[in-house]
Amino acid sequence: MSRISACFADLKNRGRTALLPFITAGDPHPDLTVGFMHDLVEAGADIIELGVPFSDPMADGPVIQRASERALKHHVSLRDVFGMVEAFRRTNEQTPVILMGYLNPIEVMGYEEFARSAAQAGVDGALTVDVPPEESHDLVQALRAEALDAVFLAAPTSHRQRLEMIADAASGFVYYVSLKGVTGSANLVLDEVAAKLKEIREVTDMPLGVGFGIKDAQMAAAMAKIADAVVVGSALVSRIEANISKPDKIGAELKQLLQEMRTAMDAN
Repeated sequence: MSRISACFADLKNRGRTALLPFITAGDPHPDLTVGFMHDLVEAGADIIELGVPFSDPMADGPVIQRASERALKHHVSLRDVFGMVEAFRRTNEQTPVILMGYLNPIEVMGYEEFARSAAQAGVDGALTVDVPPEESHDLVQALRAEALDAVFLAAPTSHRQRLEMIADAASGFVYYVSLKGVTGSANLVLDEVAAKLKEIREVTDMPLGVGFGIKDAQMAAAMAKIADAVVVGSALVSRIEANISKPDKIGAELKQLLQEMRTAMDAN
């Protein structure tokens, strides 16, 4: 059982929903990322999604796009991200870490080398935004060879046949994009999300995480009632961006927001 699957199994036994925060590796400075990861765990994170900076993050809204730009100013590479995870693992062997990114850096490195290096660093899975399930075979095989989970996105527009394809390719969990649009969008409609999650559960028994548009504790608590994991990204990255001139305060800002979400979710 992977670290991700074990985490979800433990949470299910305890009647809890996973809280899955996202930050971009190297934002606003590479030296801060590992500390932020520990801050997130202290604040209640069950799984961490670590963004790999990329020059054309097409699925991300302006907030996360700017985070990638800030990280790339420091020339943060995929191997640098592995180094951050390895450093995190020196004192945390339990919390699963998923890399979220785009295919180009992985193709440059090579699928097998990427999977091998990721596993050696302590990564547990990868979500490659621009790789659809029908084109994922070689990457998924490389990940599975290193016991890494391949996480895929399902969307409001995903029809039954595509959901079945996603379920067949994915492992660990399925990430449902709750909105049509990019990360950080607005107008999340809970009933529509609940209906789609029910449809996805007809084709898989994997845990379902929901992200895109979860901005505050109230929204996180509402989503926790219907999902197996609540993913929060832009709201955290906005806290980072707002405190770039005060980097020593960023960790506390991240912890405050995440603790509010964790408390609200656990009160359900």
